[in-house]
Amino acid sequence: MTMTRREMLQAMGLAAAATAISPGAALSKTMPNAPKGGLIKSDAHCHVVDFIQGSEGLKSLIGHMDQAGVAHCQIMGLPVTKKWDRIDRQPPTYYLDNDSRVYFYGSTDVDVARAYQALPASERGRLHPFLCGFNPTDQYAINHIRRMFDWFPDVWQGIGEIMLRHDDLTALTLGETATADHPALDPVYAFAARRNLPVQLHSNVGNKRLKEPVYLYEVENALAKHPETTIILAHAGVSRSFSIPTIAADIKGLMTRRPNLWIDLSWVVYEECVAPGGHVDERWIELVEEFPRRVMIGTDMIGHWADYATAIGKYYPFLAKLRPETAVGVASSNFMDLVGPKPSPTVTEPATGEPPMLQRLSLLSSDVVKA
Repeated sequence: MTMTRREMLQAMGLAAAATAISPGAALSKTMPNAPKGGLIKSDAHCHVVDFIQGSEGLKSLIGHMDQAGVAHCQIMGLPVTKKWDRIDRQPPTYYLDNDSRVYFYGSTDVDVARAYQALPASERGRLHPFLCGFNPTDQYAINHIRRMFDWFPDVWQGIGEIMLRHDDLTALTLGETATADHPALDPVYAFAARRNLPVQLHSNVGNKRLKEPVYLYEVENALAKHPETTIILAHAGVSRSFSIPTIAADIKGLMTRRPNLWIDLSWVVYEECVAPGGHVDERWIELVEEFPRRVMIGTDMIGHWADYATAIGKYYPFLAKLRPETAVGVASSNFMDLVGPKPSPTVTEPATGEPPMLQRLSLLSSDVVKA
């Protein structure tokens, strides 16, 4: 059943109970012993909504986190939404359901922020919102980001998942092809660096046809140009039906050259590369052990949580092959290093005597010009 926007917002937490307990007490009460070996995990990649912006809600997500032994979770919307064309008799619910296009949808950030704010403090402490609802080929994208920080200044802990090269999704997205080194993202990376915010990218380093990382240079260009920005390469740059025999070495080399690069192993990279057929590839173990503080795991759920425990539980064979201290980092503490408490950044903005709205708009224009 398709939910209305109002129903979706209510399900995401706008009708949450007011009773609150401390995050520490909540975790000790609901998860005294996490399953499968006791790792209290962090989910570093989770979408609150699906491709038609529907959701089962944040309260439901937290319940599934409890069952799966997950203490903390990154949450974000989806930056694109699927269009229902007039010629389609069946309404699509996933971007691959038919060949109708998808388009960028800024309201996804507003919905996530409002739902997050409506939760009790104890539950908000376990969720870590990222904003993503902007077109990464639009040089006005920075305006949306500043607007979201103006409207919800105490919500955002990161930026992303920015949808860039994404095989079939790229082909269905209206407009210019998005890349990690697009000039529209320069002020976004700079904004993130000034505020100690990680930026998560979906940027395929290859495609389905060629067996080499033909687009890896785009990610490296962004990393090189913005060395003070922490960039998370979602899914280690892998997408569906990839066949790049050197991918582990390619990502390892990129991480060696660019210390501001982190990766998450969510979605198909795990099944197709890290542990194909359930057998863990030792090349990925070697990669993670070389960079034990810069790798994370995530569910990549999209607004529906029935498979949440399975999506996080699939990593146990992989974690079991890591050194214990590395496993704890990958499963939990690495993500918290990115979003946990840190010194407040010093952000200097030009002062003017203009009214607040005009001043904000002038700052936006200034950022775009500087990029």
